[in-house]
Amino acid sequence: MPLFTRRALVQGGTALASAGALAGPAFLDWAKAWAQTAPWKPEPGAQLSMLRWKYFVQSEDVAFVALIDAFTQATGVKVAISRESYEDVQPKASVAANTGAGPDLFWGLYSLPHLFPQKCVDVSDVADYLGKKYGGWVPSAVAYGTEGGKWIAIPVCYSGNLLNYRISSMQKAGFSKFPATTDAFLEYARATKKNSTPGGFALGHASGDGNAWAYWCLWAHGGNLVDKDDKVILASPETAKALEYAKQLYEAMIPGVASWNDSSNNKAFLSGDIHWTDNGISIYAAAQTDPTKKQIADDMDHAYWPVGPIGKPTEFHLMYPMLAMTYTKYPQACKALMAFMLEADNFNKWLEGSVGYLTHCLNAYDSNPVWTSDPKRTVFRDVAKRTLTAGGLGSVGEKAATAISDFLVLDMFANYCTGREDVKGAMAVAERQAKRIYR
Repeated sequence: MPLFTRRALVQGGTALASAGALAGPAFLDWAKAWAQTAPWKPEPGAQLSMLRWKYFVQSEDVAFVALIDAFTQATGVKVAISRESYEDVQPKASVAANTGAGPDLFWGLYSLPHLFPQKCVDVSDVADYLGKKYGGWVPSAVAYGTEGGKWIAIPVCYSGNLLNYRISSMQKAGFSKFPATTDAFLEYARATKKNSTPGGFALGHASGDGNAWAYWCLWAHGGNLVDKDDKVILASPETAKALEYAKQLYEAMIPGVASWNDSSNNKAFLSGDIHWTDNGISIYAAAQTDPTKKQIADDMDHAYWPVGPIGKPTEFHLMYPMLAMTYTKYPQACKALMAFMLEADNFNKWLEGSVGYLTHCLNAYDSNPVWTSDPKRTVFRDVAKRTLTAGGLGSVGEKAATAISDFLVLDMFANYCTGREDVKGAMAVAERQAKRIYR
């Protein structure tokens, strides 16, 4: 039996169609014409290297490679691509920024460019060009892409992290649709466990899935790590309520989630051990393309996160910004590539190849057919508009990025849910850590 991980292999029609559309003669003619008229002319002899996160849906990578190949054929600029887990992109980018040597381009996670904004090429001209042409940037993308009044990165896309659930077990639990509030969600979780169809959220160091649900729960109950001035305000009655809620939810989960990483819930869902979790669309994509998992694909769907006492969505989705380092010898080639990637002739096909795993930050791409050709993908279309940013009420800079990478909030929840600390102790440990980061 094949092993299904978060890096789900999505093969067949979608991948081939997207790659073919990005490699045909008509497309290459367009790419060459674009290169002739684009504002950015690559430096003579330019060659680029890029470090990006490892793909989770193979058809996304197939379309991405075809796009890069077209850029090379149109401009003559070769692009060497290397891939690392997104946890490893940040430290390698930081080393490169400090030493002044490494890949020309980094495509990473969350607040990556804000770790060393002075080492990022100013790409305001690229961002302005794309924004004017494609309906403007969503506000959260502007927050991630800008620092000090200039664009230090291009917010390429989000990966939506939403609720994945089995329809039959939801109905068996007495719900006709997925719960829309935190109270109803707790009832649902308890009912599914009673019916031997439990779910689970990662409480181990899962950069995507673990952080996403911990921040959602904190914010949903009115808790915050910092205020608008980046003053630490974590220890609060609202945070205590979030922790109490999380422990009740934890007690309704499948055992073992305290050790889960980002691939654990994928495996558990596709093996039938759990019937709900938070994830991108990769579980569904994997189930769709494996005949032995077709029953799961047919019986699952996706939903927005339930709204808590605060009364509004508090979702946290994964931003993937791309930056160019100031040490690059080829800044114009970097800018040309960034702009080329997000042109409609490229990006629409790339979105289709990602089958909903990637979500756009430019409003014009709301109309891409990938969001409506399969209704189970539609909720992922709006994650860039619904998400809060890494700092919550505060800034998205280096300190927010450090808190996330150190799993500060997630560990606070894990400490209380597993009984290592009481509510006050869990908050106190996290608050001390936060004050060291935000001092």
